Amino acid sequence: MSVISMKALLESGVHFGHRTHKWHPAMKPYIFTERNGIHIIDLQKTSKAIEQAYNLVRDIIAEGGTLLFVGTKRQAQETIQEEATRCGMPYVTARWLGGMLTNWRTIRQRINELDRLERMRDKGEFENITKKEALILSRKIERLEILLGGIRTMSKLPDVIFVVDVHREATAIHEANLLNIPVVALVDTNCDPSNVDFVIPSNDDAIRAIKLMVAKMADAVIEGKALRKDIEEEVAPVELRAPEYEEAELSDEDLLGEATLAKLAFRTPNISPDEDLAEELVENLVEELYEGEEEDHRRNLESDADEEEELEDEDIDEDVDVDEDEVDKD
Repeated sequence: MSVISMKALLESGVHFGHRTHKWHPAMKPYIFTERNGIHIIDLQKTSKAIEQAYNLVRDIIAEGGTLLFVGTKRQAQETIQEEATRCGMPYVTARWLGGMLTNWRTIRQRINELDRLERMRDKGEFENITKKEALILSRKIERLEILLGGIRTMSKLPDVIFVVDVHREATAIHEANLLNIPVVALVDTNCDPSNVDFVIPSNDDAIRAIKLMVAKMADAVIEGKALRKDIEEEVAPVELRAPEYEEAELSDEDLLGEATLAKLAFRTPNISPDEDLAEELVENLVEELYEGEEEDHRRNLESDADEEEELEDEDIDEDVDVDEDEVDKD
């Protein structure tokens, strides 16, 4: 059973890789062919990989785990925030702070500081200080909200992280590897998949491809929560009824007479909890080949993605120094 149809993968441009001269040799097993100087990803392996990742995330969430969405590139920020909010999971879209996992205690302290400042603002305590001090604290709240707003509800380290663009989020993957946290990631043909536990070969530059993959991970989280709820509903009645039945037997023997016990003998409750199993949805998939693709569209799509990525890296590098100094001052 495939989680995403081959047609949906083709329509979203998941099969478009990078230019051949930018490829990483470790991605060779996931490359189907090369056309007009652009690598084409093998969608059959992508389909199998997304199915494995879907089942992993669903099972972890069903056991009470947490999934952390990570995607700081411009094409993924809006999608990551929307889908993570939809499934109720933490996310990082602004910038990955060094030590967000390995130094979680300090990050948690900054989140508590954000909560404290917001309580002061809501209670009107900013009116009792000077305007300059109130402005400084307001800017501090805005900055912390941008950096840590997505993980405010995360009370502990995540059980698995989902990453868009392995090359850009190398620090996040390194910290997850140090803590033995499973990493599920979209890996393009120019990235090294060696540090990723569950590789999903996919285009990580096209917005449509990112939306398709991230939305499917959010669906896995929602399904895992539904399974967890069903398990709790099935187990809870058995645990509540059994003690009541045992207590009733003891009280009858100790407190009631023989005549009354004889009348109640045939009224013994019969407990038989239902054990309904969840039905699995089976979908027959139709695989399509790569024929009929427009070569000019591939070239233009990849060229635009590369230019946007280069501009984005320049903007981020300029902002990093400023943000780190401001965080250190805090």
